[in-house]
Formats: sequence, structure tokens, C-alpha cells
Amino acid sequence: MFPLENWRVEVTPLSIIILGLGHGDPRALTLEARDVLAHAREIFLRTRAHPAVAALPPELDAYAFDDPPAADPAAIAEAILARAQTGDVIYAVPGHPLFGESSVRKILAQARAKQIATRVIAGTSFVDAACVALELDPLARGLQIADATELARQHFPRLDPDQPTLIGQVHSREIARACLATLRVVYPPEHGVTRVDAAGTAAQRLTSFALAELDRAADCDWLTTIYVPPLARAGSLNRLGEVVAHLRAPDGCPWDREQTHQSLRKDFLEECYEVLETLDANDLPHLREELGDLLLHILLQAQIASEAGEFSLSEVVAEISEKLIRRHPHVFGDVKVNGTDEIIANWEQIKQAENGGKKKTKPSIPRDLPALARAQEIAHKAKTPADVRALAAHVEKLAHAPARAADVGEALFALVAFAESQQVDAETALRETANAKM
Repeated sequence: MFPLENWRVEVTPLSIIILGLGHGDPRALTLEARDVLAHAREIFLRTRAHPAVAALPPELDAYAFDDPPAADPAAIAEAILARAQTGDVIYAVPGHPLFGESSVRKILAQARAKQIATRVIAGTSFVDAACVALELDPLARGLQIADATELARQHFPRLDPDQPTLIGQVHSREIARACLATLRVVYPPEHGVTRVDAAGTAAQRLTSFALAELDRAADCDWLTTIYVPPLARAGSLNRLGEVVAHLRAPDGCPWDREQTHQSLRKDFLEECYEVLETLDANDLPHLREELGDLLLHILLQAQIASEAGEFSLSEVVAEISEKLIRRHPHVFGDVKVNGTDEIIANWEQIKQAENGGKKKTKPSIPRDLPALARAQEIAHKAKTPADVRALAAHVEKLAHAPARAADVGEALFALVAFAESQQVDAETALRETANAKM
């Protein structure tokens, strides 16, 4: 056999070496990492709170970035790049350098920009150790990997809930609580998860509980990982997209394959009204069902467009996402606003800028809106004055003469303009009254 004790790496002098310390057990250090450490005089550590640090050569001068503000990834990158100007530097991080360590990404990017040579020495990651602990095949299950700090910043998880997920570096109860708030947008509170502590070490521990209990997790540290299995019922947009695409495929449903943008128009409108009906009744279980029917029509329209090479669902999502961000600079930018009126004014200014600075000569109101709703939009955009005397005159005219369609229309429009001035939605008001009389 090849004698391991005689094996060593020829270290070419480099400016920055980024070394992975492995998942925790010092025995998991690679031979390459051991050889570099054996010939080093000093080392910079992302943190001393890692089991492998205790196994470093005692004569090695070690400096750690544990305490703020030095612990900030940008500050770490700045310090490592500055040290590289005077000689070679070794920066050691937990696990694999390229798994969930933002300071490494910053160092590599800045070193590349400054033409400073770098070398990355792999380490066994928390993913390897957690998969072994959970007996999980990441390729067979389509494993997703998320960093707890990044997930905690999100308002909607960038995850497919139909795929398993590992959340690494859940290092505090506060981070766990913030991750819970994000995950509960798509996962039910009773969804089972597993906490993996110190994976791959003698202290390894697995604990299972309901997602709702995640914020009660105590004694979290940098070796804490949360495993979130797939939803019991497939519930991702990807899943629905696959179903719709299959219905439209050659081996799909003949009826679905025959549909066009225009043939679905009537059914689409009916689904919108059925959503409104459940809202009127405050019937939340049926609202869930009707929103699904409406979503089906949206994906069907996008699938038809994709097949014709017109546009894709991702373009639909990208366009509305960019529009929302662009039109909410007070949320996604640094614009300051005082109240809703300024928000609406900014919105209109941004819309005008998107139109090349030109004001539209006519209000962009869909002609297929219900008549009352369309009339109220026209009154709103045209700032039609709510003249109660004019409304009374129209009603008086109808009472003393045979009613003509135009006269009734004028009276209705005057009434809708009055409703707009009182911030009453005319369409809803009439629908509720009609429902009450049935």
C-alpha cells in the first residue's frame, strides 16, 4: 500500500490559501489540509468555535475573527486581502470553504479583481456529514441547501417545498426564529423537521419536532443544521407547472391540448367571479379552491404562450417582480414617503417614466370590467366631481319622463361618481345588496 505518512503536497507559494477544516471531527481533515497546516507558521480562523481548531499544531500562531466588528464578512475579506500584500496567508473556515461562507466568496472576488493568486483546499462539509446522519442521498432526492442567515432575511423562502432542504449554520435562537417566520409562508406549522447537531462528530445528535417548535430551539451553534423534508402533499408552483405541461403534451388531455388563449377567455372570467363570490361570503376553504382554479388558468395561458414561442412563465414572473420593485422605491430603495397619497403619486410618476415620459391621453381601463367598476375607475382617474345636485336632477328627470337608456346611464354614472367621492366601491355595494335580496 502507498505509505500515507510519506505523502505530502508540494505547496506552490501562493498569496491566499483558503482551507476547509471539515465538518467538526479533526480526523476529517484532508491530507492536503494537514500537509499545509504542518508547514504553516500562522493561520487566520473564521472562528475558534470549531472542534478541529483544537487539533491544530500548537506552535501555529492563530488569529480568529470571532468578535464584531471583525466578524463581518466584508471586514474579514479586507483583513485577509491586506495581509496578502505582505506575504502568503492561510484562512481556515469550518466545513468546505465554498459551502455557506460569504467571507470566502468576498475574498475570492476581490482577489480576482486585484490579480492576487488564490488556492482553495476542500474540506468535508456539513452537507456530507448531515446526509450521512440522516441517511439521505442528495442526488436521488434533489436536495436543496440553504444558509440560515440568508433564509432569515427572506420574506418568502427561495425553496421548492416538494424537495428536501438542509438549512446550515442555524447558530442562534434568533436565527431559528427568523427562519421559522420565512418557512411558515409555504410550510404548515405541523410539518415535521429534524435538527442535526455536530453532525459527523462524537457529539452528533438528531432531534425531530414540528416546524412550529423551531423557534424554541435552544443551544444552537454553528454546527446546528435543520433538515426540512418535502411537503406530504406536493404543493409547489413547479408541481402545478408540470401537471399543466403534461395536460398539454402529446400524451396529455385532448381537451386541454385544443385550448387557445381566446378559447379560455370566458372560463377565465368565470373563475374570477367565483373568487369574488367566495370573498363576498368570506368562505376561506372555498377561496383556497377558487384561487387554485384561477391559478390553473394563469399557468395554462403561460404554457400555451411558451409552446408558441411567445413568452414563458418565468418571463411573466420576472416582469411583474421587476415592476413591483421599480414602483415601490420606498420599500426596495431609499425613497422616503409620508403616507399613501405620496405612494400613489410616486406610482403614477414611475408609470409615466416607463411610458417614455408621456402621459396617456386616455385612462388605461379594461373595457371588459363590469360596468359599475369601469365607471368608477373612469370617475376616479378623471377626478369627476361628485355633484349631488346633478345626481338629484337625473333622478328627478327619470321620475317625470319615460326612461331612456342614455338617461339611466347618466344617472348611474352620477351615482357611481358619488360613491367614488365617499370611498365606497359601487360594484361591491350593489353586489352585496343584490345578494341580500335573493
